[in-house]
Amino acid sequence: MDQRSSARNRIESLLDAHSFVEIGALVRSRSTDFVQEGKKEATDGVICGYGSISGKPVYVYAQDGNILSGSLGEMHGKKIAQLYDMALKMGAPVLELLDSSGIRLEEATDSLFALSRIYEKKAKAKGLIPLYSVVYGQAGGAMAVLASLSDFSFMENKDGRLFLNAPDAVKGNKNDDFAKAKAQEEAGNLDFSGTEEELITEIRKAFSFLPANNEDEAYNEDVEDNLNRAVDGFFTMPAREALSTLSDEGEIFEVRRAYGEGAVTAFLRLNGQTVGGIATTGEALHWKAVVKMNRFLRFCNSFSIPVLTLCDTPGFENCSCNEMHMTKEMGELLSAYGNASVPLVTLVKKAVGSAGACLGSKGLGADLVFAYPESEISVMDAKLAANILYPEESLDVREEKAKIFLEEKGSATSAAYRGYIDAIILPEETRQRVISAFDMLYGKANFDFHKKYGSI
Repeated sequence: MDQRSSARNRIESLLDAHSFVEIGALVRSRSTDFVQEGKKEATDGVICGYGSISGKPVYVYAQDGNILSGSLGEMHGKKIAQLYDMALKMGAPVLELLDSSGIRLEEATDSLFALSRIYEKKAKAKGLIPLYSVVYGQAGGAMAVLASLSDFSFMENKDGRLFLNAPDAVKGNKNDDFAKAKAQEEAGNLDFSGTEEELITEIRKAFSFLPANNEDEAYNEDVEDNLNRAVDGFFTMPAREALSTLSDEGEIFEVRRAYGEGAVTAFLRLNGQTVGGIATTGEALHWKAVVKMNRFLRFCNSFSIPVLTLCDTPGFENCSCNEMHMTKEMGELLSAYGNASVPLVTLVKKAVGSAGACLGSKGLGADLVFAYPESEISVMDAKLAANILYPEESLDVREEKAKIFLEEKGSATSAAYRGYIDAIILPEETRQRVISAFDMLYGKANFDFHKKYGSI
Protein backbone atom coordinates (compact mmCIF):
# COMPACT_ATOMS: atom_id res chain seq x y z
CA MET A 1 0.00 0.00 0.00
CA ASP A 2 1.24 3.53 -0.78
CA GLN A 3 2.53 5.54 2.17
CA ARG A 4 -0.24 8.09 1.65
CA SER A 5 -3.19 6.02 0.49
CA SER A 6 -6.32 7.83 -0.63
CA ALA A 7 -9.39 7.74 1.61
CA ARG A 8 -11.15 5.42 -0.81
CA ASN A 9 -8.23 3.01 -0.91
CA ARG A 10 -8.15 2.90 2.87
CA ILE A 11 -11.81 1.94 3.01
CA GLU A 12 -11.43 -0.73 0.36
CA SER A 13 -8.34 -2.16 2.10
CA LEU A 14 -10.18 -2.53 5.40
CA LEU A 15 -13.49 -3.85 4.08
CA ASP A 16 -14.22 -7.17 2.41
CA ALA A 17 -13.51 -7.14 -1.33
CA HIS A 18 -16.23 -5.41 -3.38
CA SER A 19 -18.47 -4.93 -0.33
CA PHE A 20 -18.27 -1.12 -0.05
CA VAL A 21 -21.29 0.89 -1.19
CA GLU A 22 -20.86 4.67 -1.16
CA ILE A 23 -23.64 7.05 -0.16
CA GLY A 24 -23.74 10.83 -0.57
CA ALA A 25 -21.05 10.81 -3.25
CA LEU A 26 -22.43 13.92 -4.97
CA VAL A 27 -22.82 16.08 -1.87
CA ARG A 28 -21.06 19.45 -2.09
CA SER A 29 -20.65 22.47 0.18
CA ARG A 30 -23.43 25.07 0.11
CA SER A 31 -21.19 27.89 1.26
CA THR A 32 -20.38 30.83 -1.01
CA ASP A 33 -18.52 32.85 1.63
CA PHE A 34 -14.85 33.80 1.35
CA VAL A 35 -14.64 32.86 -2.33
CA GLN A 36 -15.55 29.22 -1.66
CA GLU A 37 -17.67 28.87 -4.82
CA GLY A 38 -14.75 27.73 -6.95
CA LYS A 39 -13.45 25.24 -4.37
CA LYS A 40 -16.49 22.97 -4.18
CA GLU A 41 -15.78 19.31 -4.84
CA ALA A 42 -17.84 16.14 -4.79
CA THR A 43 -17.98 14.30 -1.42
CA ASP A 44 -17.11 17.57 0.40
CA GLY A 45 -13.98 15.92 1.74
CA VAL A 46 -15.51 12.81 3.30
CA ILE A 47 -16.41 9.44 1.78
CA CYS A 48 -19.32 7.66 3.49
CA GLY A 49 -20.89 4.28 2.99
CA TYR A 50 -21.36 0.76 4.24
CA GLY A 51 -19.94 -2.69 3.65
CA SER A 52 -18.62 -5.61 5.65
CA ILE A 53 -15.52 -6.78 7.52
CA SER A 54 -15.14 -10.56 7.80
CA GLY A 55 -18.74 -10.82 6.68
CA LYS A 56 -20.04 -8.50 9.44
CA PRO A 57 -21.84 -5.27 8.45
CA VAL A 58 -20.14 -1.95 9.15
CA TYR A 59 -20.77 1.71 8.38
CA VAL A 60 -17.66 3.66 7.52
CA TYR A 61 -16.52 7.15 6.65
CA ALA A 62 -13.08 8.38 5.63
CA GLN A 63 -11.97 11.99 5.57
CA ASP A 64 -10.06 12.84 2.42
CA GLY A 65 -7.05 15.03 3.18
CA ASN A 66 -6.69 15.79 -0.54
CA ILE A 67 -10.08 17.58 -0.71
CA LEU A 68 -10.27 20.84 1.25
CA SER A 69 -7.69 19.24 3.60
CA GLY A 70 -10.42 16.95 4.92
CA SER A 71 -11.82 19.92 6.85
CA LEU A 72 -15.22 19.55 8.50
CA GLY A 73 -17.88 21.83 7.08
CA GLU A 74 -21.68 21.87 7.13
CA MET A 75 -22.36 19.19 4.51
CA HIS A 76 -19.30 17.15 5.48
CA GLY A 77 -20.68 16.94 9.03
CA LYS A 78 -24.24 16.29 7.86
CA LYS A 79 -23.09 13.24 5.89
CA ILE A 80 -21.36 11.79 8.95
CA ALA A 81 -24.34 12.47 11.24
CA GLN A 82 -26.67 10.70 8.80
CA LEU A 83 -24.28 7.75 8.67
CA TYR A 84 -24.61 7.36 12.45
CA ASP A 85 -28.39 7.45 12.12
CA MET A 86 -28.28 4.60 9.62
CA ALA A 87 -25.86 2.57 11.73
CA LEU A 88 -28.10 2.88 14.79
CA LYS A 89 -31.17 1.81 12.82
CA MET A 90 -29.36 -1.27 11.56
CA GLY A 91 -27.42 -2.06 14.75
CA ALA A 92 -24.03 -2.06 13.01
CA PRO A 93 -20.65 -0.65 14.15
CA VAL A 94 -19.20 2.62 12.84
CA LEU A 95 -15.59 2.84 11.66
CA GLU A 96 -14.23 6.37 11.20
CA LEU A 97 -10.98 7.08 9.35
CA LEU A 98 -9.68 10.49 10.39
CA ASP A 99 -7.44 12.74 8.31
CA SER A 100 -8.53 16.35 8.71
CA SER A 101 -7.20 19.85 9.20
CA GLY A 102 -10.11 20.47 11.57
CA ILE A 103 -13.14 22.73 11.43
CA ARG A 104 -13.59 24.59 8.12
CA LEU A 105 -13.00 28.23 9.00
CA GLU A 106 -14.86 29.59 5.98
CA GLU A 107 -18.12 27.98 7.11
CA ALA A 108 -17.76 29.23 10.70
CA THR A 109 -20.78 28.44 12.90
CA ASP A 110 -22.23 26.07 10.28
CA SER A 111 -19.14 23.93 10.83
CA LEU A 112 -19.46 24.12 14.61
CA PHE A 113 -23.12 23.10 14.51
CA ALA A 114 -22.33 20.19 12.20
CA LEU A 115 -19.60 19.07 14.58
CA SER A 116 -21.88 19.23 17.62
CA ARG A 117 -24.47 17.08 15.82
CA ILE A 118 -21.83 14.41 15.23
CA TYR A 119 -20.90 14.56 18.91
CA GLU A 120 -24.56 14.04 19.83
CA LYS A 121 -25.05 11.12 17.44
CA LYS A 122 -21.87 9.45 18.63
CA ALA A 123 -22.67 9.97 22.31
CA LYS A 124 -26.07 8.32 21.83
CA ALA A 125 -24.48 5.44 19.91
CA LYS A 126 -22.06 4.58 22.75
CA GLY A 127 -23.11 1.39 24.45
CA LEU A 128 -25.43 0.45 21.59
CA ILE A 129 -22.94 -0.21 18.79
CA PRO A 130 -19.12 -0.49 18.91
CA LEU A 131 -17.35 2.67 17.73
CA TYR A 132 -13.90 2.60 16.11
CA SER A 133 -11.56 5.47 15.20
CA VAL A 134 -8.46 5.21 13.02
CA VAL A 135 -6.16 8.23 12.76
CA TYR A 136 -4.33 8.15 9.42
CA GLY A 137 -3.28 11.77 9.14
CA GLN A 138 -3.96 14.78 11.33
CA ALA A 139 -6.67 14.67 14.01
CA GLY A 140 -6.39 17.86 16.00
CA GLY A 141 -8.68 19.83 18.27
CA ALA A 142 -12.28 18.86 17.57
CA MET A 143 -11.17 15.73 15.69
CA ALA A 144 -9.15 14.54 18.69
CA VAL A 145 -12.21 14.94 20.91
CA LEU A 146 -14.24 13.05 18.30
CA ALA A 147 -11.78 10.16 18.42
CA SER A 148 -11.99 10.07 22.22
CA LEU A 149 -15.69 9.22 21.98
CA SER A 150 -14.86 5.91 20.30
CA ASP A 151 -14.58 2.63 22.16
CA PHE A 152 -11.39 1.69 20.31
CA SER A 153 -8.78 3.95 18.71
CA PHE A 154 -5.94 3.16 16.31
CA MET A 155 -3.25 5.31 14.68
CA GLU A 156 -0.91 5.00 11.72
CA ASN A 157 2.52 5.47 13.28
CA LYS A 158 4.27 7.47 10.52
CA ASP A 159 1.89 10.25 9.45
CA GLY A 160 -0.73 10.07 12.19
CA ARG A 161 -0.96 12.97 14.64
CA LEU A 162 -3.43 13.34 17.53
CA PHE A 163 -3.52 16.55 19.58
CA LEU A 164 -5.85 19.02 21.25
CA ASN A 165 -3.72 22.10 20.55
CA ALA A 166 -1.34 22.31 17.61
CA PRO A 167 2.17 21.33 18.76
CA ASP A 168 3.64 24.71 17.81
CA ALA A 169 0.96 26.46 19.91
CA VAL A 170 1.56 24.58 23.17
CA LYS A 171 3.49 26.57 25.74
CA GLY A 172 7.07 25.45 26.12
CA ASN A 173 6.76 22.71 23.50
CA LYS A 174 9.59 22.25 21.00
CA ASN A 175 8.32 19.51 18.65
CA ASP A 176 5.34 17.31 17.82
CA ASP A 177 6.50 14.19 19.67
CA PHE A 178 3.54 14.28 22.06
CA ALA A 179 1.14 14.08 19.10
CA LYS A 180 2.77 10.96 17.66
CA ALA A 181 1.57 7.40 18.12
CA LYS A 182 4.04 6.29 20.82
CA ALA A 183 3.23 9.16 23.18
CA GLN A 184 -0.50 8.86 22.58
CA GLU A 185 -0.43 5.14 23.32
CA GLU A 186 1.42 5.74 26.57
CA ALA A 187 -1.12 8.43 27.49
CA GLY A 188 -3.94 5.90 27.09
CA ASN A 189 -5.52 7.57 24.06
CA LEU A 190 -4.87 4.68 21.66
CA ASP A 191 -5.37 0.94 21.72
CA PHE A 192 -2.90 0.21 18.94
CA SER A 193 -0.54 1.93 16.51
CA GLY A 194 1.36 0.57 13.55
CA THR A 195 1.72 0.62 9.78
CA GLU A 196 -1.37 0.68 7.59
CA GLU A 197 -0.99 -3.05 6.99
CA GLU A 198 -0.74 -3.72 10.75
CA LEU A 199 -3.80 -1.55 11.38
CA ILE A 200 -5.83 -3.61 8.92
CA THR A 201 -4.85 -6.82 10.70
CA GLU A 202 -5.69 -5.45 14.15
CA ILE A 203 -9.03 -3.92 13.13
CA ARG A 204 -10.11 -7.14 11.46
CA LYS A 205 -9.15 -8.98 14.64
CA ALA A 206 -11.33 -6.60 16.66
CA PHE A 207 -14.31 -7.29 14.40
CA SER A 208 -13.78 -11.04 14.76
CA PHE A 209 -13.97 -10.79 18.57
CA LEU A 210 -16.67 -8.18 19.14
CA PRO A 211 -20.46 -8.17 18.59
CA ALA A 212 -22.19 -5.89 16.08
CA ASN A 213 -24.37 -4.29 18.75
CA ASN A 214 -25.42 -4.60 22.38
CA GLU A 215 -28.01 -7.32 21.62
CA ASP A 216 -25.78 -9.42 19.38
CA GLU A 217 -23.81 -12.43 20.57
CA ALA A 218 -20.04 -12.58 20.20
CA TYR A 219 -19.39 -16.17 19.21
CA ASN A 220 -17.15 -17.92 16.69
CA GLU A 221 -18.37 -21.33 15.55
CA ASP A 222 -15.20 -22.14 13.60
CA VAL A 223 -12.93 -22.59 16.62
CA GLU A 224 -11.49 -26.10 16.84
CA ASP A 225 -9.36 -25.80 19.98
CA ASN A 226 -9.87 -28.52 22.60
CA LEU A 227 -11.97 -27.17 25.48
CA ASN A 228 -10.24 -29.61 27.86
CA ARG A 229 -6.74 -28.56 26.81
CA ALA A 230 -4.38 -28.46 29.80
CA VAL A 231 -2.55 -25.19 30.51
CA ASP A 232 0.62 -26.41 32.16
CA GLY A 233 2.50 -23.91 34.32
CA PHE A 234 -0.46 -21.52 34.43
CA PHE A 235 0.07 -20.37 38.02
CA THR A 236 3.45 -18.77 37.29
CA MET A 237 2.61 -17.33 33.86
CA PRO A 238 2.75 -13.53 33.32
CA ALA A 239 -0.68 -11.93 32.88
CA ARG A 240 -0.57 -11.44 29.11
CA GLU A 241 0.72 -14.95 28.48
CA ALA A 242 -1.90 -16.38 30.84
CA LEU A 243 -4.78 -14.83 28.89
CA SER A 244 -3.28 -15.94 25.56
CA THR A 245 -2.75 -19.48 26.84
CA LEU A 246 -6.34 -19.74 28.04
CA SER A 247 -7.80 -18.40 24.80
CA ASP A 248 -8.82 -20.59 21.88
CA GLU A 249 -5.82 -21.07 19.59
CA GLY A 250 -3.86 -18.57 21.71
CA GLU A 251 -5.35 -15.48 20.07
CA ILE A 252 -6.42 -12.36 21.98
CA PHE A 253 -7.36 -8.77 21.09
CA GLU A 254 -5.63 -6.56 23.65
CA VAL A 255 -6.66 -2.96 24.31
CA ARG A 256 -4.70 -0.03 25.82
CA ARG A 257 -1.55 -2.18 25.90
CA ALA A 258 0.90 0.65 26.58
CA TYR A 259 -1.18 2.32 29.31
CA GLY A 260 -1.62 1.19 32.91
CA GLU A 261 0.83 -1.67 32.47
CA GLY A 262 0.01 -3.13 35.88
CA ALA A 263 -3.03 -4.73 34.27
CA VAL A 264 -3.75 -6.45 30.97
CA THR A 265 -7.19 -6.01 29.38
CA ALA A 266 -7.95 -8.19 26.37
CA PHE A 267 -10.74 -10.06 24.64
CA LEU A 268 -10.23 -13.80 24.39
CA ARG A 269 -12.28 -16.76 23.22
CA LEU A 270 -13.27 -19.70 25.38
CA ASN A 271 -14.80 -22.54 23.36
CA GLY A 272 -15.84 -19.97 20.74
CA GLN A 273 -17.39 -17.46 23.14
CA THR A 274 -15.85 -13.99 23.44
CA VAL A 275 -14.92 -13.15 27.02
CA GLY A 276 -13.38 -9.97 28.44
CA GLY A 277 -10.18 -10.77 30.30
CA ILE A 278 -8.83 -8.55 33.10
CA ALA A 279 -5.51 -9.71 34.53
CA THR A 280 -3.29 -7.90 37.01
CA THR A 281 0.44 -8.54 36.70
CA GLY A 282 1.46 -9.31 40.29
CA GLU A 283 2.72 -5.76 40.86
CA ALA A 284 1.27 -3.26 43.31
CA LEU A 285 -1.75 -1.55 41.76
CA HIS A 286 -1.33 1.88 40.16
CA TRP A 287 -4.33 4.11 39.48
CA LYS A 288 -3.75 4.08 35.71
CA ALA A 289 -4.25 0.31 35.66
CA VAL A 290 -7.52 0.83 37.54
CA VAL A 291 -8.71 3.42 34.97
CA LYS A 292 -7.93 0.94 32.22
CA MET A 293 -9.79 -1.91 33.93
CA ASN A 294 -12.81 0.28 34.64
CA ARG A 295 -13.17 1.39 31.02
CA PHE A 296 -12.84 -2.19 29.79
CA LEU A 297 -15.32 -3.63 32.30
CA ARG A 298 -17.94 -1.03 31.44
CA PHE A 299 -17.66 -1.84 27.73
CA CYS A 300 -18.05 -5.56 28.43
CA ASN A 301 -21.11 -4.96 30.58
CA SER A 302 -22.70 -2.69 27.94
CA PHE A 303 -22.29 -5.35 25.27
CA SER A 304 -23.17 -8.41 27.40
CA ILE A 305 -19.66 -9.85 27.21
CA PRO A 306 -18.80 -12.15 30.17
CA VAL A 307 -15.79 -11.11 32.25
CA LEU A 308 -12.92 -13.23 33.53
CA THR A 309 -10.77 -11.57 36.22
CA LEU A 310 -7.32 -12.91 37.02
CA CYS A 311 -6.43 -11.35 40.38
CA ASP A 312 -2.75 -11.20 41.23
CA THR A 313 -1.88 -8.21 43.41
CA PRO A 314 0.06 -7.59 46.64
CA GLY A 315 -1.84 -4.33 47.30
CA PHE A 316 -1.79 -0.68 46.24
CA GLU A 317 1.36 1.05 45.05
CA ASN A 318 2.69 3.41 47.71
CA CYS A 319 3.28 6.76 45.99
CA SER A 320 1.97 10.32 46.15
CA CYS A 321 0.44 9.96 42.68
CA ASN A 322 -1.68 7.04 43.88
CA GLU A 323 -2.72 9.01 46.95
CA MET A 324 -4.12 11.73 44.70
CA HIS A 325 -6.02 9.49 42.27
CA MET A 326 -6.53 5.94 43.50
CA THR A 327 -9.55 6.32 45.79
CA LYS A 328 -11.66 8.02 43.13
CA GLU A 329 -10.62 5.65 40.35
CA MET A 330 -11.06 2.56 42.52
CA GLY A 331 -14.51 3.82 43.47
CA GLU A 332 -15.38 3.91 39.77
CA LEU A 333 -14.10 0.36 39.27
CA LEU A 334 -16.04 -0.92 42.30
CA SER A 335 -19.16 0.69 40.87
CA ALA A 336 -18.58 -1.12 37.57
CA TYR A 337 -18.07 -4.50 39.26
CA GLY A 338 -20.93 -4.01 41.72
CA ASN A 339 -23.43 -3.11 39.00
CA ALA A 340 -22.28 -5.59 36.35
CA SER A 341 -25.03 -7.90 35.08
CA VAL A 342 -22.82 -10.13 32.91
CA PRO A 343 -21.36 -13.46 34.09
CA LEU A 344 -18.33 -12.83 36.32
CA VAL A 345 -15.71 -15.51 36.96
CA THR A 346 -12.54 -14.83 38.96
CA LEU A 347 -9.24 -16.69 39.27
CA VAL A 348 -7.15 -15.76 42.30
CA LYS A 349 -3.38 -16.10 42.41
CA LYS A 350 -2.76 -13.44 45.05
CA ALA A 351 -5.30 -11.09 46.63
CA VAL A 352 -3.80 -9.10 49.47
CA GLY A 353 -5.58 -6.34 51.37
CA SER A 354 -8.37 -4.11 50.10
CA ALA A 355 -6.78 -4.09 46.65
CA GLY A 356 -7.40 -7.83 46.36
CA ALA A 357 -10.98 -7.41 47.58
CA CYS A 358 -11.62 -4.91 44.77
CA LEU A 359 -10.83 -7.27 41.87
CA GLY A 360 -13.76 -9.52 41.10
CA SER A 361 -14.19 -10.84 44.64
CA LYS A 362 -17.12 -12.90 45.87
CA GLY A 363 -18.29 -9.98 47.96
CA LEU A 364 -18.42 -7.75 44.88
CA GLY A 365 -20.83 -10.12 43.15
CA ALA A 366 -18.60 -12.52 41.23
CA ASP A 367 -20.62 -15.60 40.32
CA LEU A 368 -17.77 -18.08 40.69
CA VAL A 369 -14.33 -17.61 42.26
CA PHE A 370 -11.56 -20.18 41.87
CA ALA A 371 -8.16 -20.30 43.55
CA TYR A 372 -5.13 -22.59 43.49
CA PRO A 373 -3.42 -24.59 46.24
CA GLU A 374 -0.63 -21.98 46.37
CA SER A 375 -2.89 -18.91 46.20
CA GLU A 376 -2.65 -16.22 48.87
CA ILE A 377 -5.83 -14.46 50.02
CA SER A 378 -5.06 -12.29 52.99
CA VAL A 379 -5.83 -9.05 54.76
CA MET A 380 -2.15 -8.14 54.51
CA ASP A 381 1.27 -9.61 53.84
CA ALA A 382 1.89 -12.42 56.35
CA LYS A 383 5.31 -11.11 57.46
CA LEU A 384 3.93 -7.63 58.03
CA ALA A 385 1.02 -9.09 59.99
CA ALA A 386 3.44 -11.04 62.22
CA ASN A 387 5.49 -7.89 62.86
CA ILE A 388 2.34 -6.06 63.96
CA LEU A 389 0.92 -8.91 66.07
CA TYR A 390 4.21 -9.92 67.70
CA PRO A 391 6.43 -6.82 67.79
CA GLU A 392 8.42 -7.96 70.84
CA GLU A 393 9.28 -11.43 69.53
CA SER A 394 12.57 -12.39 67.86
CA LEU A 395 12.98 -12.53 64.08
CA ASP A 396 12.85 -16.33 64.09
CA VAL A 397 9.63 -16.38 66.10
CA ARG A 398 8.03 -13.77 63.86
CA GLU A 399 8.94 -15.77 60.77
CA GLU A 400 7.31 -18.84 62.28
CA LYS A 401 4.24 -16.82 63.23
CA ALA A 402 4.07 -15.49 59.67
CA LYS A 403 3.92 -19.04 58.32
CA ILE A 404 1.11 -19.87 60.72
CA PHE A 405 -0.76 -16.66 59.80
CA LEU A 406 -0.43 -17.44 56.10
CA GLU A 407 -1.77 -20.96 56.58
CA GLU A 408 -4.62 -20.08 58.91
CA LYS A 409 -5.63 -16.63 57.67
CA GLY A 410 -4.10 -16.14 54.23
CA SER A 411 -4.41 -19.41 52.33
CA ALA A 412 -6.89 -20.44 49.66
CA THR A 413 -8.07 -23.21 51.97
CA SER A 414 -8.91 -20.82 54.80
CA ALA A 415 -10.86 -18.58 52.36
CA ALA A 416 -12.70 -21.62 50.98
CA TYR A 417 -13.70 -22.66 54.53
CA ARG A 418 -15.51 -19.33 54.84
CA GLY A 419 -17.19 -19.52 51.41
CA TYR A 420 -15.11 -16.80 49.75
CA ILE A 421 -13.71 -19.31 47.25
CA ASP A 422 -15.99 -21.72 45.38
CA ALA A 423 -13.31 -24.26 44.52
CA ILE A 424 -9.58 -24.83 44.73
CA ILE A 425 -8.44 -26.09 41.35
CA LEU A 426 -5.19 -27.23 39.78
CA PRO A 427 -3.49 -24.67 37.49
CA GLU A 428 -3.39 -27.02 34.49
CA GLU A 429 -7.19 -27.52 34.55
CA THR A 430 -7.96 -23.79 34.52
CA ARG A 431 -9.16 -23.64 30.92
CA GLN A 432 -11.69 -26.45 31.20
CA ARG A 433 -12.98 -25.19 34.58
CA VAL A 434 -13.42 -21.63 33.31
CA ILE A 435 -15.17 -22.77 30.12
CA SER A 436 -17.50 -24.95 32.19
CA ALA A 437 -18.24 -22.00 34.48
CA PHE A 438 -19.20 -19.68 31.64
CA ASP A 439 -21.29 -22.40 30.00
CA MET A 440 -23.23 -22.76 33.24
CA LEU A 441 -23.66 -18.97 33.53
CA TYR A 442 -24.91 -18.56 29.95
CA GLY A 443 -28.16 -16.61 29.96
CA LYS A 444 -27.55 -15.13 33.41
CA ALA A 445 -30.10 -12.46 34.29
CA ASN A 446 -30.15 -10.11 37.26
CA PHE A 447 -33.74 -9.20 38.09
CA ASP A 448 -34.19 -6.08 40.17
CA PHE A 449 -37.93 -5.81 40.68
CA HIS A 450 -39.26 -2.89 42.70
CA LYS A 451 -41.57 -4.02 45.49
CA LYS A 452 -43.75 -2.37 48.13
CA TYR A 453 -44.19 -5.35 50.44
CA GLY A 454 -42.56 -8.73 50.90
CA SER A 455 -44.61 -11.80 50.06
CA ILE A 456 -46.75 -13.31 52.81
